[in-house]
Amino acid sequence: MRWGTAAAVAAAAVGAGAAALLLGRKVSDRVVRPSVTGPGAATLRVHDLSPGRVALTRAPETVRPGRYALEWRGGGHAVVGEVLRTDVQTVTRRLERVDGGTLDLATEVKVTPWVYRGDPGSALGLEYGEAVVNGELGPLPAWYVPGVRGTWVILVHGPGADRTQALPVLPLLHSLRLHSLTITYRGDRGAPESPDGLGHFGETEWRDVEAAVRFALENGAGQVILYGWSLGATMGLQAAARSSWRESVSGLVLDSPVLDWPATVRRESVRAGVPAPLAELGALAAQGRTKVDLAGFARLARGTDLHVPALLLHSPTDGIAPWKAAERLADLRYDLVSLHPVPDAEHAALWNADPDGYAETLRRWLTPLL
Repeated sequence: MRWGTAAAVAAAAVGAGAAALLLGRKVSDRVVRPSVTGPGAATLRVHDLSPGRVALTRAPETVRPGRYALEWRGGGHAVVGEVLRTDVQTVTRRLERVDGGTLDLATEVKVTPWVYRGDPGSALGLEYGEAVVNGELGPLPAWYVPGVRGTWVILVHGPGADRTQALPVLPLLHSLRLHSLTITYRGDRGAPESPDGLGHFGETEWRDVEAAVRFALENGAGQVILYGWSLGATMGLQAAARSSWRESVSGLVLDSPVLDWPATVRRESVRAGVPAPLAELGALAAQGRTKVDLAGFARLARGTDLHVPALLLHSPTDGIAPWKAAERLADLRYDLVSLHPVPDAEHAALWNADPDGYAETLRRWLTPLL
């Protein structure tokens, strides 16, 4: 049912006030009940195939620079690289590999950031182990890749993703001989549910990051670096500010952090096709349902409690988390925050837009901390 039709029906049935509450709650479901999804629907089509090349429907997501996955029904998965040619209707990209299903002419695909699938062993050939972090709600599965330094990096995925979001950066961390712990948190598959079944925008989830810090320290870490994407980055900021073990945190890597909560929630809804007035209702409903602390978010966004160096990676064209909020944090805490813009990138898909540049920026920033 279209949003406009839904609004008319609800208003006629139960009155405008009740309809507003009902619609606000419906809109808020998208952000308070996170699930693992890839962006975009499978509406793009394969127009031509040749060795090492694939021509796709021209669209904003198919013309972006970098490396991306194509996914299609039945578990299909392929990886595309540089743009080779564009015309009015199609974009031809380098086809790097097909590692699931069969890619044929007219196959309908969607573009996602998930270039790697599986785990550190199957996807990257890294030696790793399955670890379990004891969170306050129960066991939290994690991937542990051993290193030799005293520093551990704790990696925290964002909403709509899972641990595979961290796979692209694990080879670099491994080359720097760092231990890495890629965690799950409440609400993830295989992890305990939040008591109310809702995501709380880091307000409760940060305690699962804290549990991972404790796990690292109990297993030999001398210090930890927190590395997160989107709300996972926000959780890192919260843990660094609020954890009992915050003095053991030596740095933060913040990829597309959510710093302006109301704007991000509204943008998420509008992106899903919700009219702006209903998006505002959805944000209010989400705030009420989750009891999110807007004052606390504002404090994080100002860097008030920041006490360690932070690498802030962000896209000026981020459609979810406003670039201005990242600029403001970098300006206010210029003493600790290094802002690195990644042009032409989607939210939390910065590595995809420039894999080599992203890795080099990360390497240069991490090296003095080791």
